[in-house]
Amino acid sequence: MAIAKAERLMNLALCLLGTRRPLTKRELRESIEAYIEAAATGSGGGDEAFNRMFERDKDDLRELGLIIETVESVDGEIGYLARRDSNRLPPITLDAEEAAALGLAAKVWQQARLAGAASGALQKLRAAGMPLAEDPYDPQPAGALEPRIPVHEAAFEPLMLACRDRRPVMFDYRKSNAAQPEQRYVEPWTLECWRGHWYLAGWDRERAAERVFRLSRITGRVRLRAGAYTAEVPDHVTVRETVERWSGETATSTARIRLRSGHGYPLRARALHTRPLGDGWDELEIPYGHGLDAWLVEFGPDVVVLAPDELRADVVDRLRAVAKG
Repeated sequence: MAIAKAERLMNLALCLLGTRRPLTKRELRESIEAYIEAAATGSGGGDEAFNRMFERDKDDLRELGLIIETVESVDGEIGYLARRDSNRLPPITLDAEEAAALGLAAKVWQQARLAGAASGALQKLRAAGMPLAEDPYDPQPAGALEPRIPVHEAAFEPLMLACRDRRPVMFDYRKSNAAQPEQRYVEPWTLECWRGHWYLAGWDRERAAERVFRLSRITGRVRLRAGAYTAEVPDHVTVRETVERWSGETATSTARIRLRSGHGYPLRARALHTRPLGDGWDELEIPYGHGLDAWLVEFGPDVVVLAPDELRADVVDRLRAVAKG
C-alpha cells in the first residue's frame, strides 16, 4: 500500500472512531487533507474525485475489519460513524515483557511521519467545535513522561513498508571504510533498533548473501522495486547478534590501543584496563572480536592500535581505502 493511501485511511479511521456523532461526507471532506486536495484539483468542484476516493477508502477500511455504520439524520442527511464499542478488540492478556515491547513499538510513530498526519484530521475536527471521544486506553495527558524510540532516518518508513509488503529496494550505502556510497539491491527482511541506531537485515542480491545495514549510512532516497523475493526469508533474523559481532561485542580475545585523552568515551566504557601514558595519551585493553577494526576506524587519529598485529593491519588497510577514495 502506498504511503499516501495509508495516511489517508488512517486519518479517515481516526475521524470515524474519534467522534461521538456521525460525520457527513462534507465534514470529512473538509477535515482530511487528502480529500481537500482531491476536491481542489478535480473537475466540477472536485465532487466526483472526492466521492470516488471516499467510497474506495470506506470499502478498504471495512475490508480491513473496521465496522462503519451509515446513519440517516432527521433531515435525511447521511452520516458515518465507527463506534468504539463495536470496533474494540476482545480482552488481550499480556505479560509484563510483552506489554513493554508493545508500548515501545507504538512509540516509534512519535517521530515517524505518520504520527503528525494521523492526528491532523482529529485536530481540525476539534478546532471546528465537534465533540471528540476520549481514548479510555490512553488516559495520560499529552507530554507525560514516557519512553520513546527515536526515528530520525528518512529511510525508516519506506524500509518498514517494504519489509511489510515484501518489496525489493535499492539505495546508496556508505560503509564505514568507504569514502563514497555504493548502490545496494536488497530484499528487506526486518528492522531492529539496537543501542539507539536502526538496522535493516535482508538479502543482498548482488553479493548473494545476508547483510545488515545501518540506516544512518543510507544516503539519498530508498527506491522500491517490483518483483518477488529470490531468497527465502528465515524464520528468525539475528540482527542484533550480527551487529554485535561486527562491532566486536562478541569478543574472542583482547586488544591494546592508545587513545587520546578526553576522546573515545565508548571505547573507555568497554575498556578492561586503562593506564595513563602521559603526553595526552592513555593505553586501553579492550575486548577484541570480528568487526572491531571497522569501529576503531571511526575514531580516526585519536586511536592507535598496539596489538595484535592483525588488528593493526586491518585498521591501516581501512584507513588507506578511505584515503584513496
